[in-house]
Amino acid sequence: MFATYLIGLREGLEATLVVSILVAFLVKSNRRNRLPHVWLGVGLAVVLSVVFGWFIEYTSTTLLNTSEERELFDAVTSVAAVVFVTWMIFWMRRAARSIAGELRGKLTDALAVGAVAVTGMAFLAVIREGLETALIFYSAARGLADNNTGPLLALVGGIATSVLLGFLLYASALKINLSRFFTWTGALLILVAAGIFKYGVHDFQEAGVLPGLNDKAFDISSTLDPSTWYATLLSGMFNITPAPSVLEMVAWVAYAVPVLVLFLKKPSRGAARPAAPAAPTSTSSASAPQRA
Repeated sequence: MFATYLIGLREGLEATLVVSILVAFLVKSNRRNRLPHVWLGVGLAVVLSVVFGWFIEYTSTTLLNTSEERELFDAVTSVAAVVFVTWMIFWMRRAARSIAGELRGKLTDALAVGAVAVTGMAFLAVIREGLETALIFYSAARGLADNNTGPLLALVGGIATSVLLGFLLYASALKINLSRFFTWTGALLILVAAGIFKYGVHDFQEAGVLPGLNDKAFDISSTLDPSTWYATLLSGMFNITPAPSVLEMVAWVAYAVPVLVLFLKKPSRGAARPAAPAAPTSTSSASAPQRA
């Protein structure tokens, strides 16, 4: 369940930082009358994300009639989740230094248009994180189907932790090296994504789309007892199983190794420097993401 907690923490903190930038900008510019419109946009994004997560689960459990259809659906959602995770961690590494300025610029444009534009801008700023969270959570939690409430509670706990951290950052009561935070959580999420990808390949094999379901890469069931707590932890976190197929292991290594190398490789000197300093009117809470 730590994987789902990490998903909630990582995605939740990104969304919280976005909201804190918007709120801080409105407070600093004496436009508090627009705060309800920001919260309305955030609320709509949260509701739509929950509905999206419910629809994925409903599709898998109710709309699909055969086990082959469900396995194929789960495989496709797993691959989609891996794509979203990979895009998200690399996007955050690249955009973290400039995200505050970009959001303030977009909000300034929205303020000039009116209340609907402010609501829409806040909605669009948060909905991406919400949809990603719903999709990634569904893909990561399927391996823990024996405990229906545990993964959800872990996700909610991660989101609650991110909201608390975001509030403390906004209140300047907490200093976090966001660059280091996103690097470590990004590396862990890559390993989680590798496990999701491996699980997706297994589902493709179960659905008959890919061959080799019974071609085992190894079998360490006698050493890694699936009933033990550490086997459950490894399976839930990184989808490490005692008897994976050859194709599953090829998929895991083919994704995890190159993506980790690219992610942990330091950006070029020119890309590592921010293009320009932030505006002098930024607040401590708004500048928090710029320290990433």
